[in-house]
Amino acid sequence: MKKYTWHKQSIAPDLTVIDCPDHDPLKDFRRDPTGAYVLIRCDIENAMIEVAICDEKHTIVNAFRGRKSQDLYYTIFEYEKKNKLKWFSRSDHAAYLGKELKKAELALLEKSSYVQE
Repeated sequence: MKKYTWHKQSIAPDLTVIDCPDHDPLKDFRRDPTGAYVLIRCDIENAMIEVAICDEKHTIVNAFRGRKSQDLYYTIFEYEKKNKLKWFSRSDHAAYLGKELKKAELALLEKSSYVQE
């Protein structure tokens, strides 16, 4: 077994290393049970990332705009919590939002096209 070292952390004697299988975004896709989903796009002209929250009827119920991925996901999660909404009941759904927002942020910085997975 490979010896693991980290910056200053000690390693548990019973450390388990889990090799992750490849994830297929189409085959392994699971919709959030709430039915909510997000649409993300870049407004390069105004240097903004836009996120639309859609419900199970495909209606945009809220929209958020910001320049950085972190600003957007913090605002979205705080809004969801404050208003007792249930848009992201699955942790992989929340992780997907963060991943896609970072991709959009990089596309915005590079003034290149962004395509949501």
